[in-house]
Amino acid sequence: MFTDSHCHLTYLNLEHYDDACDGLIAAMKQAQVSRAMAIMCQFDEFDDIAAWTSRSDDTLNIGMSVGLHPCQPAEVLASVTEEDLLSRVHDKVWAFGETGLDYHWDDGKKAAQKHSFATHIHASQQAKKPIIVHTRSAYHDTLDLLMAERCEHGIIHCFTEDYAFAKRALDLGLYISFSGIVSFNKSQALRDVAAKLPLDRILIETDSPYLAPVPKRGKQNEPTFVPHVAAALAKVFGKSAEEIGQITSDNFDRLLAGK
Repeated sequence: MFTDSHCHLTYLNLEHYDDACDGLIAAMKQAQVSRAMAIMCQFDEFDDIAAWTSRSDDTLNIGMSVGLHPCQPAEVLASVTEEDLLSRVHDKVWAFGETGLDYHWDDGKKAAQKHSFATHIHASQQAKKPIIVHTRSAYHDTLDLLMAERCEHGIIHCFTEDYAFAKRALDLGLYISFSGIVSFNKSQALRDVAAKLPLDRILIETDSPYLAPVPKRGKQNEPTFVPHVAAALAKVFGKSAEEIGQITSDNFDRLLAGK
């Protein structure tokens, strides 16, 4: 029922599952999480993430992305090619990223980040797969690059921007994904933005192990918590968490189909 559109499975501490992947997978199924996309941030994670996808079965489908996070070293970002990305595509690769622009931590490598971002967009266009966009402290540059490269297929992940940003992204054809931030007490402005968005263009995610939603704040986030993100949005839209789970899963189907 629930799709976690963005999680970092290889970053999770599985100690409370006896360090076993199977324990987390069983917990995800119990929480009615039927699909998750494991996100890649650097190339040396590829094999470990691919191993997670091999654990898919009839009740839990795990896919992955291929990409470089914008906070990777400048020399890595500046040298990435479309072939680097496309050569790693297999049937469990659902998207490219997470990529984008992050000027919060280091605004001294803007050119390298922009090169990498554009390269990911070009690869996604060639492969006809969505792109996963990370943006932080780079509001205008992110939108400008998306528009310049005619990016029409992807996700604004962990959305925290204003309605004007969301509207421009939607007009391009992108989906808006909400994380546990939407459940935080201080996030009323974000919920107000969410209320203005069309239900058929939103997704939910955990971004685990980060940003655990209410009522799990302070804990390590994990895909089993994505129903709580759905519950926060359910209050915004006057629906049940289960309805939001089904709507966002249907939206994810259309995203992967390029619709």
